[in-house]
Amino acid sequence: MTHHRHPIQLPNTVINGDHPIAHAPAAWLFLGVLLSFVITRMVTRRIRATRHRDKQGRLIGDVAIGGIHVHHQVFGILIMLVAGGIACVFGPHGSQLDAAAGFFGIGVGLAFDEFALWFYMEDVYWSNEGRASVDAVFVILTVTGLLATTSFYVNGQDTTYPWLSYVLGLAITLSICAVNVAKGKLMVAIIGIIIWPVAIVCALRLAKPDSLWARRMYSPTSRRLARSKARFGAQYEHRWNRLRDLVAGAPDV
Repeated sequence: MTHHRHPIQLPNTVINGDHPIAHAPAAWLFLGVLLSFVITRMVTRRIRATRHRDKQGRLIGDVAIGGIHVHHQVFGILIMLVAGGIACVFGPHGSQLDAAAGFFGIGVGLAFDEFALWFYMEDVYWSNEGRASVDAVFVILTVTGLLATTSFYVNGQDTTYPWLSYVLGLAITLSICAVNVAKGKLMVAIIGIIIWPVAIVCALRLAKPDSLWARRMYSPTSRRLARSKARFGAQYEHRWNRLRDLVAGAPDV
């Protein structure tokens, strides 16, 4: 009697080829957001530089329709609408799905680069409040990067030891990152998802004075609260602002 062994198949693991590319759409989404943000910041910084020098006939300038400045978040929203509509209506697969994901990522990068404009409901792009857009894009890049690296494992049906150990490790890491969020260290929590030793070290350190953890765990007269206020003062915020400005440009004075 001849026994036929059926190969174990993982859903969405092999698409139009022999290589596992289940994580390809998430990777294209990440690349779309990254390239969109980098190119957009290069263009906006160039526009600001030429505007400050009052150059005439510049090739790069603000987009205006009927004398109204059209922010690039508008184009980002339209791109996301088109890419999402294509994905919902046509249900693309393979390279077509990769293209739709990358196109959607471009829209996300354009829209979230002006996140502060949504939040404050005014044009704060080159102000101190505009740094919130940089934080938002950092969060988006970390989340999409995490999706790109984990989707292959999460989509599988094979409950082998490597798969289970990976999921367990991810759950522990996310729990530690949640402690950092409670301590007011959002950026550290985002970075710690990928670089887990950072999450562990920062979770053991002091919480920010205005965080949920500090309000619940530190008494108003405690030494921990006093140390927290001293550590997370103006110098701490200045260091973070220097990193934001290095990436996206310093606000106007």
